[in-house]
Amino acid sequence: MPTIFRWKGYRFFFYSNEGEPSEPMHVHVIKERNVAKFWLEPVVGLAESYGMSPQELNKLQKVIENNAKIIKRAWHEYFGD
Repeated sequence: MPTIFRWKGYRFFFYSNEGEPSEPMHVHVIKERNVAKFWLEPVVGLAESYGMSPQELNKLQKVIENNAKIIKRAWHEYFGD
């Protein structure tokens, strides 16, 4: 599970085994036992979440939007696509 970055106790990462066929570009976020998954394209959007409040998810979406270049670069470097 490569970690891309951390922010205020949240870890932004992707799984090295994303299924076959691979899912579209996305990022996972975890804090304690709460998790979320956000699609990155065509726009940043919530895919699913467990245990996170709507306010938390809105903040996380903004963090992802502000760091989309970093996340996408990490995805391409790791998966090579």
